Amino acid sequence: MSGRTGNPERPTTIGLIGLGLIGSAVAERLLAAGHTVIGFDVSEDARFKLSQQGGVRTATAAEVVEEADIVWLALPNDTISRDVLRDLDGSLRAGQIVADLGTGDPRTAESLAKTLGDRGVTFLDATISGSSAQVRRGDVLVMVGGEESGFGVCQRLFESFAWQVRHVGPSGRGAWMKLVTNLVLGLNRAALAEGLAFAEALGLEPAIALSVLRDSMAYSRIMDTKGPKMVLRDFTPEARLSQHLKDVRLIREAAARVGQELPLSTEHQRLLELAESRGLGQLDNSAILEALRRP
Repeated sequence: MSGRTGNPERPTTIGLIGLGLIGSAVAERLLAAGHTVIGFDVSEDARFKLSQQGGVRTATAAEVVEEADIVWLALPNDTISRDVLRDLDGSLRAGQIVADLGTGDPRTAESLAKTLGDRGVTFLDATISGSSAQVRRGDVLVMVGGEESGFGVCQRLFESFAWQVRHVGPSGRGAWMKLVTNLVLGLNRAALAEGLAFAEALGLEPAIALSVLRDSMAYSRIMDTKGPKMVLRDFTPEARLSQHLKDVRLIREAAARVGQELPLSTEHQRLLELAESRGLGQLDNSAILEALRRP
C-alpha cells in the first residue's frame, strides 16, 4: 500500500517541533512532497539530520513558531507538548494552527484546544496510527480531532505521509480514537508474540510459523510489520516499547474513569512492564516477545 505524495503545486511551510522517530519521518515525507519544513529538536544530531534532508533547522522552538503559521508537535508525550506550548505562549499568535501528532491524554487535548482557542490559535489532536517506518512509506492513518476549518487546512499536508486521514470530531476525539486503536493494535502484537513464543517452545521453526499464520484466519497486519522483526529478533526501534507502555497506562486510566474493565489490557501492561524491567524499553515494541519466550 503506497501513500499519497501530496500536492507539490501548493507548497506550504510547516514548523515541526520534535524530530525523533516520528518527527523525522514526517519531515522526510513533507520535504519529498515539495513543502518547506522548519524544525527544532533538543537533539543537535536530529536538527543536523533535518538540514541534511533539506529542511531548515532552528536553535529554538520559538523560532519555529515565529516562522510558520502551521506548527506540528511530534513529542514523546502530552506532558512535554503542554510544557512546550506553555513556554511558547508569548510567541504564538492568532490565526496559527497547532497540531499535536503524539499520543496523549485526551483531556490534555481538550484543555489545550480551549486555552489556545481563546487566543485565536486553532489546536488539532492529529494522532497517527502506525510506526515511523510506516510513516516513511505513507502507510499510516491520521485521526484528527478539532475544528473543521483547521482540519481542512492541514488535511492535504497530512496526506503527504498518510494513506488515509479522518476527521473524527471535536477536540480530543483524535486522541480518544488513538487510544482505542492502540488498545487493539497492542493486543494484536502481544498475541502474535505469544503465538511465536508458543511455536518456538513446541519446536516449530518461527519463520515457518509466521508464514502459516499469515495465510490463516489468524492473520492481522501486525504480522507483516512486526512478525519479521520477532522472527529475526531485530528490535531496532520503529516505535519504542516504553512508548506503548505509556499508551497502555493512558488506556487503562481512561477506562477506569468511565467504569470499563479491560482485563486483556491489564495483562498486557504487566507484560510490557516486565519487558521494560529487563531493559527492553528503548527497543522496538515487538520486543514484547522477549517477555514471553521461555528462559
